[in-house]
Amino acid sequence: MKRVLFLSIALCVAATGAFAQKKAVSQAQSIAKGDKADYAEARTLIKGALENQETKEDPKTWYVAGYVEDQQFSGERMKELLGQQPNQPVMYQALLNILPYMEKAYELDQLPDAKGRVRPKHLKDIKGILSANHIYYINAGAYYFDERDYKSAYNAFEQYIKISELPMFAGEQTAAKDSNYMTVQFYCGVAATQVGDPQKAIAALNRAKGYAYRQSDTYEYLYMEYDQLKDTANMEAIAKEAFSLFPNDSRYVQYLINIYIYTNRNEDAIDYLNKIIASQPDNAQYYDVLGGVYESGLKDIENAEKNYAKALELNPDYVESLSNLGRIYYNQAISIQGDANMLTDNKKYQEELARAKSLFEKSRPYFEKAHQLKPEQREYLVALRGIYYNLDMGKEFEEIEAKLNSTQE
Repeated sequence: MKRVLFLSIALCVAATGAFAQKKAVSQAQSIAKGDKADYAEARTLIKGALENQETKEDPKTWYVAGYVEDQQFSGERMKELLGQQPNQPVMYQALLNILPYMEKAYELDQLPDAKGRVRPKHLKDIKGILSANHIYYINAGAYYFDERDYKSAYNAFEQYIKISELPMFAGEQTAAKDSNYMTVQFYCGVAATQVGDPQKAIAALNRAKGYAYRQSDTYEYLYMEYDQLKDTANMEAIAKEAFSLFPNDSRYVQYLINIYIYTNRNEDAIDYLNKIIASQPDNAQYYDVLGGVYESGLKDIENAEKNYAKALELNPDYVESLSNLGRIYYNQAISIQGDANMLTDNKKYQEELARAKSLFEKSRPYFEKAHQLKPEQREYLVALRGIYYNLDMGKEFEEIEAKLNSTQE
């Protein structure tokens, strides 16, 4: 008898504890309402219920935990609607707290009862809160982005996307893949690049690249993330994929060529560029890039010069080819001048100096035009200073020297 009585008392105590926690859930819901809501006390009460063995599996416990956060978010948002200043850190943190609680509440609410029936009690309320707040996750992400709290910005954008894709909203407007959804995909990926977790960023950007909003930029961010990991295989794949989508965006060709050069695949770079040039023969930039491969990759100056000149034939104002061709002649002049200084035969020395001067002269119009097109570009000023000095062009040298001094870094 003593043993049975002891067990009865124990059960009674347990039941009393469970009842107390269920009461705490109701109290938490009650005191989170109205103008005099006590969110701190409500959270304390619900925390105990979330940890209690009897109430932590009750969907209402999790729903009320989310409800408390929603009430605080809504209270701060109401201030904003009334033209008052809300406490934005408190408001948006409460918003970010809602979804994890509601997801757990939904999960438990979908479990079958003892008879195998699924009779959700909180689905309507869960959906009501999430759908009403859905758009504000964009505001939260923007707020955290401005604050440079990129981890929270990523979290906010990620929650917006997650709500859009929740099964409970299947077929409803909340789940529509509209312009907001596409925009958030992009900014979620951008925020992820600032978190310091390349794999997280890569996952977000790979998801975002399937949408039209700033798609080309998405590919560039993705390429940069793979570049951080030195993952040349994926860098190459992304550059090729991006170029197939954006054939007029030459940065991806440049990225791909850089990979080929980095991996000592210069012939592959040339073959690829020749194929592109065959389809876009009037694009000066691709001839310039091809010239760069011959110059820096194969040290084939003759073919480099030929392709830079072809680029200028197509576009006489293509400043990159102007400076590239000017640099070839300038470097040849410097090299000849340096070798001449080692000669003891004065006649030969003078001949070599004359050769160097002719190359400085050949280089001059290219750098002068490049400077005319981009007067702020310091490297063109430096090149012209060397050219004018070696050609004994005193007046021009002094003018360039003054410009350089005025733009001193």
